[in-house]
Amino acid sequence: MALTPLSQALPQILATIQSSPDTETLTLADASGRYAAETVRSFMAVPPADNSAMDGYAVRAQDVPGDLLVSQRIPAGQTPGSLAPGTAARIFTGAEIPGGADAVILQEDAEPLSESVRLPAAREGQHIRRRGSDIQAGDQLIATGRCLLPQDIGLLASVGINEIEVYRPLRVAILTTGDELREPGSDGLEPGEIFNSNRFSLAAQVRALGMSVTDLGNYPDEPELIGEALERAAATSDCVITAGGVSVGEEDHVRGQIELRGTLSLWKLAIKPGKPLAFGDVAGTPIFGLPGNPVSAWITFALVAKPWLIRRQGGSAEPLPRFPVQADFQMPRPGGREEFLRVRLSGSGTAMRASLTGSQSSGVLSSVSEADGVAVIPPETILKEGDWVEVIPLWALLSPAFGEAH
Repeated sequence: MALTPLSQALPQILATIQSSPDTETLTLADASGRYAAETVRSFMAVPPADNSAMDGYAVRAQDVPGDLLVSQRIPAGQTPGSLAPGTAARIFTGAEIPGGADAVILQEDAEPLSESVRLPAAREGQHIRRRGSDIQAGDQLIATGRCLLPQDIGLLASVGINEIEVYRPLRVAILTTGDELREPGSDGLEPGEIFNSNRFSLAAQVRALGMSVTDLGNYPDEPELIGEALERAAATSDCVITAGGVSVGEEDHVRGQIELRGTLSLWKLAIKPGKPLAFGDVAGTPIFGLPGNPVSAWITFALVAKPWLIRRQGGSAEPLPRFPVQADFQMPRPGGREEFLRVRLSGSGTAMRASLTGSQSSGVLSSVSEADGVAVIPPETILKEGDWVEVIPLWALLSPAFGEAH
């Protein structure tokens, strides 16, 4: 298979999605991080009545400046009486404005007397939060597919809603392959061995999207064992993600087992890092075969698997944000693939600069851990120091609110 540009591969992969998960209704206490399966509109206005934005005195603007009798005291939560002309009401933040009042004067600007208060002039409407100034009845609060954030939970609670219909989390199976891999916490490494980082970083990336992880561990480079593991994972999961075994080496067996036991739809992307990515299915369950190098696995998950997972979850995500930054590095020779370089950012605004996080080798995971974003370098680009590059912030590559890079 020829190398496929990401801009062509991703629509092809997304087009395989035919359904959304089942739904369930949860209380707000359990709904954060889940994907809304309904559009929610408000049935009420917020605030439900005009209220005071400050502690002070509610008055009729035409009655001040002057000394006014304090006719009532209105704390938040108490229903006020109407304000008699020529009087003031002591009022507190959040308390309902009494009928007849049209302004609030700050307590700092007032001079209390024995039974009255000396007040300066006031402007009609000052320090009053109007009914519905935040939310009007009928306003959309949550769109179908939104991943619910803590502020969304608070918004729903502010209109008295205590439950919401959401999609059930996808079940995502993760397995890695490689005779050389050892688990963190095990005894010292033998020559040629490394610790298994992909198993843990991929699981963390999936969980950051609010999905359920089935960790199947690591498998040795034995085709039959890998194939059987893929079939077991496919039988119990909505998606399978593997790391390693998809390149062209004699010990790379994942791609071959996908072809043998299912269908291989795509192999090799025109990106760097991350060229040897495989996508297909076994027993109808989609499988992403990610590269074994840790940076390649992290990047291909973020750029390819993540948008698919969000869409399959029923989620609705915005395109990944990009912003222009001047490069503090150069690329004197053009590359044939779209590159995603890990960069640190310094400065602000138009003076912001991007510098490389050291070695850009696909095996140097610290280049991601130390990065603020990835600089996107189009194919066949020669880059001079000071040239403008587009940067995707790293947080957006992890956030369920953002999906596709193109």
